[in-house]
Amino acid sequence: MSLEKTYIMVKPDGVERGLVGEIIKRFENKGYQLVAIQQFETNKDILNQHYEDLKEKPFFPKLLNYMLSGPVVGMVWQGKDVVKTGRKLLGETDPLKSAPGTIRGDFCIDVGHNICHGSDSVKSAEREICLWFPNGIVTWERKCMHDLIYE
Repeated sequence: MSLEKTYIMVKPDGVERGLVGEIIKRFENKGYQLVAIQQFETNKDILNQHYEDLKEKPFFPKLLNYMLSGPVVGMVWQGKDVVKTGRKLLGETDPLKSAPGTIRGDFCIDVGHNICHGSDSVKSAEREICLWFPNGIVTWERKCMHDLIYE
C-alpha cells in the first residue's frame, strides 16, 4: 500500500495557545504517523513561497502579519488518504463553518486566526514539505502498528 504524506502547520495562534499537543494527539489517535516536526521562526520569503497562490488577494498583507507574529510548528504526517482526511480533521477554513469535533470547530472562531494549515492536495503537500523541510525528512515504517491500523 502506498502511504501519502501531508504538511500540517500549527500557526502562531495555535502555538501561543498551547494547542500543538492537541493537534498531534488528534492525528495520532486517527492512526496517522508523524514523520517530521519542527518549530520554525517564519520570514517573508518562506511565507511568500508557501502562500504564493494568495499573494494577489486583498487579505494577503494581514495574513502575512499574522503568520509573522510568532513561531509555527510544521509537521509531516503519513498515512492512507492523509491529505483529504487531514483536512477533515482540521475543519473548514472558516472556523464558524467547521463541525464540532474538528480542530477549528473546537478551538477557533475567526478565519483570520484559524490555528492550522493543511495541504490541499498531494502535489501541494510535496511542494510544502520540500519548502519547510529542505534537508528532507526521516522516512521509517512502523513495525507493529501498521497491521493494527490498516487491512
